[in-house]
Formats: sequence, C-alpha cells, structure tokens
Amino acid sequence: MINERIEIWKKEEYHYPAAHGFIPVMFSYIHEDEKKHPAMIIAPGGAYREVSPSEAHLPAMEFYGAGYNVFVLEYTINQLDEAPLKMQPLHDISRAIRMIRSRAEEFHIRPDRIAVCGFSAGAHLCGSLCVHNKDVEDPEEAYQNISNRPDVVILSYPVITSGKYAHRDSFVALFGKEPSEQELDYMSLENHVTKDTPPCFLWQTLTDQTVPVENSYLFAQACAQAGVPFAQHVFSEGIHGLSVATEEWLEQNIGQEEGKRYTQEQVQMLAEAIEAGETPFPKEKGEELLVKFGIGRKKPARWTEKQKEGIRKTLKEVQSWTQLAEVWMEKYLKVE
Repeated sequence: MINERIEIWKKEEYHYPAAHGFIPVMFSYIHEDEKKHPAMIIAPGGAYREVSPSEAHLPAMEFYGAGYNVFVLEYTINQLDEAPLKMQPLHDISRAIRMIRSRAEEFHIRPDRIAVCGFSAGAHLCGSLCVHNKDVEDPEEAYQNISNRPDVVILSYPVITSGKYAHRDSFVALFGKEPSEQELDYMSLENHVTKDTPPCFLWQTLTDQTVPVENSYLFAQACAQAGVPFAQHVFSEGIHGLSVATEEWLEQNIGQEEGKRYTQEQVQMLAEAIEAGETPFPKEKGEELLVKFGIGRKKPARWTEKQKEGIRKTLKEVQSWTQLAEVWMEKYLKVE
C-alpha cells in the first residue's frame, strides 16, 4: 500500500485567515499494482469543527479492501469560530477531485470512476459538491477544464438542511452566527438537487439524536423528484457517528498512532498558535484542545463501559452499510 501525504493547495493559493499555517491535505491508500482502480475521497465529519479520525482510517481500509484507491481529505475547519468558513471546504474538496483526476495515471485510478464518501458534516461537504460543482471554479489554470463532479456519492448520517431539522452548529461554523438567508438556502442541499446530481447512497439510523434522520429523508425525496438514482437505508437504532460500526471502531482502535492522528493537523496547529500567544485566546486553551482531541495527550474516554454495551447491541445491523454500498456502487463504477 502506498500511503502518501498530498497537499492540495500551494501556499499562495490558500487564503483561509484562521489556518495558522495549515494547508488542506489528502492521505492516500493506493494499491501497489498496475491495475486501474476506482477512486474514493473520504470526508470525515465533525460539524466543520474537526475532521474526525474515527471516520478516516477505518472506512479507508474498508473501501481499499473492496478495490478502491482511497484518499482521506483533511479539509478546512473552524474549531473556535475565528473566521466563518464560507465556501473554503467546498473549494477544498473540489480541488481534491480535480487533482486526483489530473493525476489518474500516477494514482492508478480510473478518472471516470470516482466516488466521494462523507460522514455527517463531511457528508454535507460531499453533498455540496454534488449539487454545486458547476459553481466552483479553480484558480489554477491546469485544473480549470477538469471536472469536479463525482461519479457517485455516499452520504453517511448527513447534515443536509438548514431548515427545521438543521444541525445548527455546522452552519454556524460555515457562516457565523448571523448568516444570510441566501447563504442558508445555498447550503440547504435538498433545495438544489437536479437531474445532473450524481447517483447517491444514503444511510442513517432512526434514533440519531445529533442529526435528525429527516435530513436523509429530505435529500432522498429531492433525488426522487429530480430523477436521480439513489438508495436509502435507515437502520432501526444507533447513535450518531457510527463510522463503520465495528468493534474496532467502538474500542477506538482507529488505526492511527495515538497523538499522531493525521486528520488533526489543523487543530494541532491552532493549539500551538494559541500556546505561542499568536491568537486572542488564553494560552491554557491550547492545552485544553490537545487534551480534548488526544493530540500528544491521553484522550478522555468517549463512553463508559455501560454506554459501550448499549452501542455494541446496535453494531451488527448497522455495519452492513459498507457491503450494501459496495454492491450498489458496482452498478456505476464497475469495480473489479
């Protein structure tokens, strides 16, 4: 397997004001053979406040094992409300797919067989690309004639709507506490599905208490009305953020050395900037972030043993989503 860290922007191209030296990156899982594989970009969730490590390596390994060359995207986030993200994450994922297509020979992928797979806010990001890809121009001339439209998309417990069932904090991270109606409508994805939206696979649990399942219903209904091929699976129970829903996930054996979780570069740079006195935040806030995210520190346990037992009972049903998605994608990507 070829694991490579790939910066998607040149320093002079990237202008998010609260990056603290971070530049969005992809991390590759590429087969070491001469076959042309379908590709997948994974966008972990985290309310546009973090890029969750539990939705990175584990799904990457699952789809790598199914024959994909996989790229996990660490896109721009807004951890402490320093500056609204606006369209920066959408530009990040747009650049990522264009870069992968432009380097198809190098990455041993089929440029006409690229999936995007997002979780929670990462699913909102993938969905945004699916409905707004024509709006996103690239500043680099070499990429301007390369399509940024995915061929299929997986939306896992997705943030979709800015309306009644919104996950409000995701929209605060994007637009601040006083977004315009135009901004909220633009990123309420169910309003922008057309016949050109890529085929979509959605899954969620009925008992999701963080992002209401109505988000999935709204997008599926919009796909049906627009004639977009889709599959939707709603599992009977389970918490938000189940990732691949395996015992490995539950025990947080997420495949990255503790303290060096590759999706947390931006949070680490923010914490270091705070501790160096380069932000308005008190210096102890930097240490607080490092502990909270387990970056070079022991991370507090996510659940009690009793809570884990309750979650464990839901895993067997939900973990089937990866196989369901793989079978569904074969119709569109012809995975060998």
